[in-house]
Amino acid sequence: MNHTFHIPVLGLGYSIDTPLKVARYGITSVVSIVDDELTERMRKFHSAANNIDYIPIKKEDHDGRARRITAYLDLIRTLVDQQFAALKDEPFTAGADIHTYFELLPENSALKAQYLKMSELEPGTEKKKLQQELRLQMKAGSIDVNIMSKVDKANYNAAQENLGNDFTDALAAMRGFGNSTLSSSVVISAGLNPRLYTYMENCQDFYPDSNGQIKKKIILKVSDFRSALIQAKMLAKKGLWVAEFRVESGLNCGGHAFATEGLLLGPILEEFKQKRNELREELSGIYQTALFNKGVTISGTPLLKFTAQGGIGTAGENAFLLNYYQLDATGWGSPFLLVPEATNVDAQTLEALASAQQDDFYVSNSSPLGVLFNNFRNSTIEEQRLQRIAKGRPGSPCTKKFLSTNTEFTELPICTASREYQRLKIKQLEATEPDPVLFAEKFEAITEKICLCEGLCASVYIKNDQLKPRENKAVSICPGPNLAYFSRLYTLKEMIGHIYGREKINFKFNRPNLFINELHLYVDYLKKDLNTQLHDLNAKKTKYFEKFREELFKGINYYKELIPEIKLQTDIAAQELYHQLQKAEEKLKMITKILDPVRVQG
Repeated sequence: MNHTFHIPVLGLGYSIDTPLKVARYGITSVVSIVDDELTERMRKFHSAANNIDYIPIKKEDHDGRARRITAYLDLIRTLVDQQFAALKDEPFTAGADIHTYFELLPENSALKAQYLKMSELEPGTEKKKLQQELRLQMKAGSIDVNIMSKVDKANYNAAQENLGNDFTDALAAMRGFGNSTLSSSVVISAGLNPRLYTYMENCQDFYPDSNGQIKKKIILKVSDFRSALIQAKMLAKKGLWVAEFRVESGLNCGGHAFATEGLLLGPILEEFKQKRNELREELSGIYQTALFNKGVTISGTPLLKFTAQGGIGTAGENAFLLNYYQLDATGWGSPFLLVPEATNVDAQTLEALASAQQDDFYVSNSSPLGVLFNNFRNSTIEEQRLQRIAKGRPGSPCTKKFLSTNTEFTELPICTASREYQRLKIKQLEATEPDPVLFAEKFEAITEKICLCEGLCASVYIKNDQLKPRENKAVSICPGPNLAYFSRLYTLKEMIGHIYGREKINFKFNRPNLFINELHLYVDYLKKDLNTQLHDLNAKKTKYFEKFREELFKGINYYKELIPEIKLQTDIAAQELYHQLQKAEEKLKMITKILDPVRVQG
């Protein structure tokens, strides 16, 4: 791997074809394969753009979801291979794009040092020889995919008959990836799905070949060490090796936010750092035993990588994470939403993001999954949601049904963002809640849900002029709060230069260290959560809040001890960092004043 960062999955549509934009430069990115309608429409779009015959695959065709995903991934691979081959064959003449490949590399890259040496040579045999060596070392970025394990609804045929477990959304998506020609990784996020893990045993590409090479690798996106260990052991017992643990901040990230019980990114990474060898050895033993039972033998322990993402904003922070925690790479997601060369964001949303204020980015309960969701106040889907409420028609028409999981009122699952569900739920509320204040709170909780299936795809359709007649053009976007500090659109070269410290992006607001940003997000989250539950606190909830608070205090003390290391590796002022930690500590003490009397009364 020549680059030390990757572009994580960005919603459904924002990074759906990012590999076509960056893979030829050696940059790895992640594509969501949740929405097979999106992959099919993008296959049609890119087939036309590249004069490739397009044969539609209908959703109702046998195994249509998996086949659509496979066909799209195979097309992306074909196009990236063509792009990369053309780039490698370019002469090293002035202005040729092949120079970009090497110029984007980090300054400490051995390959870049070779390139710079070549550039200084006079034309001749030695220069040509070095150019050929450079070409041989070039590698395209990986085309990785993301599957949210919990987005796994059952599917039905025209007669409303359940198609069976093998055709649920997550399993069909995994089959689509498994049947593709890609040699890359699947990023499994959103928690544990035992049925999905069992199904993965059927994919031969997850097992080592006769040379010990694994064609399709597994990446677990996790938010703490314990959950990582549990999931990896479950997979290892099936003969499936986790090639990478991708640690993501619980709250300081884009998309769905899975708040830990007060565990902060720094202490979590410290635990991975301290236990990485122990973890590798334990998993390797389980894995090799499972493979032996399947008649497969390997020599040595497979590679195990550790990466982190969520809220990184400066080259200093990036370098600190890589060096101090001994990471293999970092993930930079939300800032790339402001890089039109890399992602799909329509012009109106781009303008809104670039001019946004800090409080325009917030953690919401707007996801139908019932999981916290990083939202943007100035999105057009938020505007549409409020207009529908004002007209007395809250909720969205539900056409894709990927998040249809609720059976509170219906036999077949429906989505909590749908007009059908919200109408039934509000009718129930009107019959059971006489208190106007509580009614208003519960009404807001019902109608806060938004349609992510359409909202997270609308931007790419608008940008590529793919919207169908009468199709909803309201855009949902889910950046992490860190995006608030970035103030304009950037070129790919500018953003990568910023990551590697070649150039510095000026922020529109004073930006605290990423650890401090995350800490304040957690303190504010705890305060809000506690205030909403004060009226019905019980022993179990009190114990949860106490544990949450205690973990935050531990995190603050950890960062205080870490200050000398941070100061040595970045340009941050130790005094300012200590002051910010003290402010967070004072906030927590205020929360203690709220919590302790309740505990005593209990």
